Amino acid sequence: MAERIGIIGAMAEEVELLHAHMKQERTTQRAGIVYVEGTFQSRSVVVCKSGVGKVNAAVCTQVLIDRFGADAVVFTGVAGALDPALEIGDIVVSSSCLQHDMDVTALGFPLGAIPYQDVSDFPADPQLTDLARRCAEQATGRVVVGRVLSGDQFVADRDKVAKLHLELGGVCTEMEGAAVAQVCAMNGVPYVVIRSMSDKADGSASVNFATFARESADRSYAIVSGMLQAMGE
Repeated sequence: MAERIGIIGAMAEEVELLHAHMKQERTTQRAGIVYVEGTFQSRSVVVCKSGVGKVNAAVCTQVLIDRFGADAVVFTGVAGALDPALEIGDIVVSSSCLQHDMDVTALGFPLGAIPYQDVSDFPADPQLTDLARRCAEQATGRVVVGRVLSGDQFVADRDKVAKLHLELGGVCTEMEGAAVAQVCAMNGVPYVVIRSMSDKADGSASVNFATFARESADRSYAIVSGMLQAMGE
């Protein structure tokens, strides 16, 4: 079991509940990102807001590992559904993460493949995935374990949603998870991504996002809280 857990959210809504309920010991800023060290549910944690996008997420994750000694990483927050069966508020737990905007198809590589690299679809840690799934089922009910797609794009187009689901097998899309996954894989650190759906795969993402982001963040917090409590036991 991990000794120190790094918990990342992309937006303030996704970490402020953790900040409010953890016992804070110190706050440090590195590369423009604020890292809050302390304990939560009797576990040593470092909680931070990465900012939006893959570069922010990658920098944040590497600092968590190098500077703060995180030996497991949990990324929590909201995402857009790709699977049409998903409803707003449903939870996706990553089985793996892939960059949907990695596109070198002009040179013969499959969409999402990182050229000249063995792995492009980064598996999540099975134990963390199973724990997240069980805690999500207790907290919210409907949970899907599947591939999370990441890209520096807010996907709201109905055709793009269908393409990502059918061609890449993604169940949801967001803007950070695959970067976290790749950095963790490069460092041999287990990770899991937990996403609450803030919109449906019906082209209405830009309309629904602001309305449901807060609600979804609350669900994500409940799951992470349950995971840390289970780890402490």
